[in-house]
Amino acid sequence: MGARSIISLDAMSGDLGAEVVVRAAFASLQKYTNLELILVGDEVELNELVKRIVGDEARLSIVHASEVVVMSDAPGDAVRKKKNSSMRVAIDLVKDGAAEACVSAGNTGALMATAKFVLKMLPGIDRPAIIGELPSIDGSIHMLDLGANTQCSAEQLFQFAVMGSIVTAEFMRIKAPRIALLNIGAEDTKGNDTVKDAAALIGASTLNYIGFIEANEVFSGKADVVVTDGFSGNVAVKAMEGTVGLIKHHMKRAFTRNLFAKLQAILARPVLSQLAAQTDSRKYNGATLVGLNGIVIKSHGGADAYAFQHAIDTAIVEVRNQVPQQIGNLLQKEAA
Repeated sequence: MGARSIISLDAMSGDLGAEVVVRAAFASLQKYTNLELILVGDEVELNELVKRIVGDEARLSIVHASEVVVMSDAPGDAVRKKKNSSMRVAIDLVKDGAAEACVSAGNTGALMATAKFVLKMLPGIDRPAIIGELPSIDGSIHMLDLGANTQCSAEQLFQFAVMGSIVTAEFMRIKAPRIALLNIGAEDTKGNDTVKDAAALIGASTLNYIGFIEANEVFSGKADVVVTDGFSGNVAVKAMEGTVGLIKHHMKRAFTRNLFAKLQAILARPVLSQLAAQTDSRKYNGATLVGLNGIVIKSHGGADAYAFQHAIDTAIVEVRNQVPQQIGNLLQKEAA
């Protein structure tokens, strides 16, 4: 790792408590020698956890926050009524320049609303979007929006394509990521007017647009970036997660049906272990709220320490590559 990175961690908002965040922080500090982390939350609880798990570590500090945004909090209430929440303070640190990125496992709507209120949008971006990495046949893809905007205009889908191209280029080390629009068919005549208009905008840009893609081809390796509205994107990802769970359920039943099946499971253990590792969703934890004038990473609410560490990894990559600045530069280039 090159230059020093400073990242604030909302330690209180996840489903599994602050210990998960502290353990993830400890692992990240061991992995990156030029990383500094700021734990935000109840200083008494965090001090006890740090003392027990981390010990003395100069690159780890604590900033006190007296409130917590819970999953039942409405986004507007989180912004207006919980100004000293761990989520808000962690984002404030980014705005003030004390941190270069924020990672939170808190309420998605509250995180989006707070980040947008505090950090504002990049010039040329109407709304932030959620982009996440997903496994594919030959590696991984990035998909957006995953739930921030249930309805989008063609211009907003074009903005998502620009942002998705920048993020994917940096994470996958691809010069010109292949961008596809999620649609109900691959033919130019398929889809609603919004999708067709978005296709025209992206096709006329300098982006590497390859056309429409259907949901059953998202993981095929045909595209590096899949662009859609937040409603379709969220439904697609949740359906994919459910499918993986269904397959694992039936595989477990098949391999525990009788003694012979159990013996087969023992013989197949190396292959099954490899499959489990490849489909482990924890390795893809850490979705980016792109379009903000700052870096905010959304961890899954139920993330364990291993998964939360991957969200920190995502923040580090974005800091190192100055992703918001690159998005702004590409938007200016497209507008010229």
